[in-house]
Amino acid sequence: MTSPQVSRFGHVELEDFPEDLRVRVGAVSEKSGFVPNVFRALARRPAELRAFLDYHDALMDSDDGLSRAERELVVVATSGANHCTYCVVAHGAILRVRTKDAEIADLVASNPWGVELSTRERAIVDLALMIATDSASLTDAELDDARAAGLSDDEIWDVGAITALFAMSNRLAHLTALRPNPEFFLMGRLPRS
Repeated sequence: MTSPQVSRFGHVELEDFPEDLRVRVGAVSEKSGFVPNVFRALARRPAELRAFLDYHDALMDSDDGLSRAERELVVVATSGANHCTYCVVAHGAILRVRTKDAEIADLVASNPWGVELSTRERAIVDLALMIATDSASLTDAELDDARAAGLSDDEIWDVGAITALFAMSNRLAHLTALRPNPEFFLMGRLPRS
């Protein structure tokens, strides 16, 4: 039986990555137990994968400002609005793990405008959705609303930068017909064995 296609443009197995990327992605693989398909697909273009990882890590692995769970909240909400199955599934898994809430990712991805959230989370999601869906209409009023909910200017910047990075990522996932790894579907739903 053949495994499902990772990407409509093919993929690269970890052992065939350039050495620096094999080490970098290998660390992710060791922690998660598998190589996320996004890395296998983007490894066809190593310079782009390096750039993607650098910006991704600068935004998503920061301990300043937004919590790591709040960063994933932005990704899941905007990826849902952008209809990106790969990012909803993959980052939904990470959001479930980071929040220890088996339901939040599905609720945010399916209806980010209506899901019940804390005041701060609602401000984060609303700002991210505006940037994702109608950024040309963004005014100081939306930024003032975010500040009133307790977000700093650096956190507002993070919301915008994460939304922008994942707008690109969502579109690459659409272009490549990127398939989520099966492992993502159960992460954060069942206790780890």
